[in-house]
Parts: sequence; C-alpha cells; structure tokens
Amino acid sequence: MPAIGDAKILIMASDRFEESELFGPREILLGKGAHVTIAAPEVKEIMGTVRDEPGKTIGADIAIADATAADFDALLLPGGVSNPDHLRTNEAALALIREFANTGKPVAAICHAPWLLVEADLLRGRKATSWPSIRTDLKNAGANVVDEAAVTDGNIVTSRNPDDVPAFTEALIAAIEARA
Repeated sequence: MPAIGDAKILIMASDRFEESELFGPREILLGKGAHVTIAAPEVKEIMGTVRDEPGKTIGADIAIADATAADFDALLLPGGVSNPDHLRTNEAALALIREFANTGKPVAAICHAPWLLVEADLLRGRKATSWPSIRTDLKNAGANVVDEAAVTDGNIVTSRNPDDVPAFTEALIAAIEARA
C-alpha cells in the first residue's frame, strides 16, 4: 500500500448516507493528498442526511457494479440508517466489500455501516464497534463488540458515530500505511 498521499480510496454509498460520515473522512483524506472516488448504485447525485433530515448531495464517479478492489487501496463505508440498509440488499455492493476484505485491503465502516460487514459475513471472531442500536446484530454475527471510537482488527476498521470521524479516518489511514 502507498503512503496516504498516493492512496486511492473508494467510498461506497447510496442515497441517505450520513453527511458527516462521508464528507468528513473525504475532506481529511483529500487534505492528506489521497485520491478519493465515490461509488453508488448508479452514476448520479446521491443525497446525504443530517440526523435523517435531507442534507448535501454528491455525485458518484462510478457505479458499484463497475468498481473493483484492484483499482483501489481501501474501501470506506459511511453510515446513516437508510444507506447501509439499502446497500446490504445490493449483491454488487456485498461482492465488492468481500473482494476488498479477501484481498486484505482495509475496509472501514462507521455508525450503521457495519451492517454491511454483517451481511458480508466479515465480523465473525473480530473485534468491532458500531452505532449502539446495531451492536446486537454485530454480536449475533460473531463479533466481539466494544465501545471505542475506532477499532481495527486486521484489515477491518469500525467506528461508532459522527463524533468519531477524526479517529475513524486516522485508523483507516494507519491501516492503509501499515500495508506499505
């Protein structure tokens, strides 16, 4: 993996992602020189939310079905309630998450996004965290659930909520640079 300034990060989201959990890490990563690409179910504008109220939009650069882990160094999954709930029924999204994980590349999920890791069966035997209301889902999927700002277990990085965006992003950066 390259230094963060040379890294290529894919952020995968759909409508109703939590605004701060996409824009916050994106801004930090871009500020450190990383190349950031947005993938969505379709190449179109997707809408964020701020506590379930409509927020900013951002254009997708690539359709999820056209993305491949080989073109990127890491995958970032923002939360929001509807975003991961929608994506966990998208087979192309799940296949892409598994592809990143199976190649050992970092996969980072914040807030409700660990639902995607549950659906992809990536948490069994791993230490992880999430938004409090989905922690039982993580436990039922075999995770050792903790309450920490950012948790790294192998190539999986998880985080709890928008307040943890700085710690979450730094944990992702550390995971990327550890593979250098």
